[in-house]
Amino acid sequence: MRDALVAAAFQLFLERGYEQTTVDDIVELAGVGRRSFFRYFPSKEDVVFPDHERCLADMTAFLARSGPEHEPVGRVCDAARLVLGMYAENPAFSVQRYRLTKKVPGLRAYELGVVWRYERALAEYLRGRFAGRPDGILRADVIAAAVVAAHNNALRSWLRSDGQDDATATVDHALGYVRSAFGAPPADGRDGAPEDVVVVVSRRGAPLWRVVQEIETTLARD
Repeated sequence: MRDALVAAAFQLFLERGYEQTTVDDIVELAGVGRRSFFRYFPSKEDVVFPDHERCLADMTAFLARSGPEHEPVGRVCDAARLVLGMYAENPAFSVQRYRLTKKVPGLRAYELGVVWRYERALAEYLRGRFAGRPDGILRADVIAAAVVAAHNNALRSWLRSDGQDDATATVDHALGYVRSAFGAPPADGRDGAPEDVVVVVSRRGAPLWRVVQEIETTLARD
């Protein structure tokens, strides 16, 4: 019934336009009552995004299963790929929804609210991983925003191609920018502090004890 309601709604949106279609029109075409519609969808806007609640729940569960062995930036990038998978399950529907959302300001605003919830889920996970570090909350929120921005840029590019491009490759390329920009934090937790590099020039053939002595002398001066 849920799928029938979505199919009926989009058929009417295409024929009449979103604003001109009412919930009564949708249930009449689907052959069900209003109570059945609101059992599945709180509003007409929700029928346009029928899969986001499930995807958000899947993402939250995925992040909750994370352990200390998971590098946090890579983990949130993998979580974002769950959203891509949702869109790629039905490219024709995803493209149709993208076109509809572009035309209706109210749907664009609704979609921004959905995106914000994804971003918050990523940020909450990262805040937990970066707790106690300098600028941990700031780092978490910036990375979460960057992941969402990169993912959405690639997703829109794929949708503009009518779902013909390689969605996985496009999103992987975009998320690669996030990985290269933030990457894995240093093992000592210094979060971006530059490593000490010592260069020692020694004579060819110098005994090893002399080379070690020169390194120790240089480190003592620093």
